[in-house]
Amino acid sequence: MLLLISPDGVEEALDCAKAAEHLDIVDVKKPDEGSLGANFPWVIREIRDAVPADKPVSATVGDVPYKPGTVAQAALGAVVSGATYIKVGLYGCTTPEQGIAVMRAVVRAVKDHRPEALVVASGYADAHRIGCVNPLALPDIAARSGADAAMLDTAVKDGTRLFDHVPPDTCAEFVRRAHAAGLLAALAGSVRRTDLGRLTRIGTDIVGVRGAVCEGGDRNAGRIRPHLVAAFRSEMERHAREHRAGVTTAS
Repeated sequence: MLLLISPDGVEEALDCAKAAEHLDIVDVKKPDEGSLGANFPWVIREIRDAVPADKPVSATVGDVPYKPGTVAQAALGAVVSGATYIKVGLYGCTTPEQGIAVMRAVVRAVKDHRPEALVVASGYADAHRIGCVNPLALPDIAARSGADAAMLDTAVKDGTRLFDHVPPDTCAEFVRRAHAAGLLAALAGSVRRTDLGRLTRIGTDIVGVRGAVCEGGDRNAGRIRPHLVAAFRSEMERHAREHRAGVTTAS
């Protein structure tokens, strides 16, 4: 399981760089513009320059409307600015067909510029609160559009968490559908260390966090700290070892 950390700017990205050995992906977003709020192109570039070259940078292009052309241009801006993973929050898509139209435009824009870049179709565990596509539709949307990964996050950051809206069994089905389609499966949404056992067992490929590695567990008022990133990674590795041991014993 890969660890994706979301700093809120260049200063926090430098703190992530200090903990680079403990994380896999540095994610660029702008939380005051939404759950998957897009940051400025120059911030993506600065963060790309601030973290080790072997650590991929992910960038969100926003909680987007159903406007394929607009979103495709935003995605191209993110990949031109140095992002390897391009995440699109399908906030304004109310049907799978709308999601596919947006994601096909993004995939073409991104892959024409950088074929090796990875495109992530992101949905929301609390989709029922904002009226967007059902979380379990995301793997099919991603697969039919040619994207590389399907992701679930939470749209409303009010203290509720991934498993408050999508129980572990449903998350497991999300991961199963993603893997069956040849996609990576990513899960986020106020994930805590106590969730890592379940996330490991269901085969999550990427876990995204912010609050869990901030002072006081506060994604807004707290700041990412390298020692908290290291502790989170240590817990990930513990659960991975226990899971492997259990699988070996069962077989």
